Amino acid sequence: MAIKTRITELLGIETPIVQGGMMWVGRAELAAAVSNAGGLGIITALTQPTPDDLRREIERCRTMTDKPFGVNLTILPSVNPPPYAEYRKAIIDSGIKIVETAGHKPQEHVDDFKAHGIIVLHKCTAVRHGVSAVKMGVDVISIDGFECAGHPGEDDIPGLILIPAAADQIKVPMLASGGFGDGRGLVAALALGAEGINMGTRFCATKEAPIHENIKQLIVSNDERSTNLIFRKFKNTGRVAKTGVSDQVVEISARPDSVFTDIQPLVSGAKGRVALETGDIDAGLVWAGQIQGLIHDVPSCADLIKRIVDEAEEIINGRLKAFVG
Repeated sequence: MAIKTRITELLGIETPIVQGGMMWVGRAELAAAVSNAGGLGIITALTQPTPDDLRREIERCRTMTDKPFGVNLTILPSVNPPPYAEYRKAIIDSGIKIVETAGHKPQEHVDDFKAHGIIVLHKCTAVRHGVSAVKMGVDVISIDGFECAGHPGEDDIPGLILIPAAADQIKVPMLASGGFGDGRGLVAALALGAEGINMGTRFCATKEAPIHENIKQLIVSNDERSTNLIFRKFKNTGRVAKTGVSDQVVEISARPDSVFTDIQPLVSGAKGRVALETGDIDAGLVWAGQIQGLIHDVPSCADLIKRIVDEAEEIINGRLKAFVG
């Protein structure tokens, strides 16, 4: 049995598993490995220093796979924002057919992508934001529960509630995101109203993920309690792996008189990149979700995706069927 949904049909992939965009991780080698395994790999645009570097990374990915892959463009408020329009142009000029958007007010980008026939997946953390994105014209909503790595929003709604609540109001195909990493999660997502899953942290712990082995082993050794919520005080909550650095960020932030500049040196993206690339876990933040508690090995992307699909099929045809009739 193959698991076919509107997601697999729309994206032209074999199995409804998407690798979400991840800063410093979403590079060609990981995206190609996921796509070659039957899922949808995604390159993270802003990991590349310039739009021209993004063009080259897209071409590099094309030398590694002839399967569909996408590009993530995350729009975040910033004092010195990157040249989003130039990155968007690089994506369009490169002939990319699938884009994952996330972040703040994507309308301008959605309009341009849609005008060029690009399928847009929009990741959001609230039903109301998903409804708004559908009105903007996006094709797929990736609904991201509180369990996720990255920014889960300020509502603190876990996937068990958020996914069906979104499915009640959103009629375009949905991906369930945040807390997914095995076949049980895929079956649960389908039961809750999604038509596929979007995984980040689980794909960090794969052989092809372009990060240091120490980081992969940190994820494997951590459990479901091994995350910290940071930036809560500043209304920009982020979930990261529990490390000495993130413990320090939590401790400083808890002081009544603390301000963002007190933690700024600890949380810079550049330092996070150093941690991922050198394996020095205390060099910077490592973004990871509660799914760490269900990650016990570092397989290839092909083995991981096959395992998830096989497990899901076994649950659907075996355990669940035994409960019926």
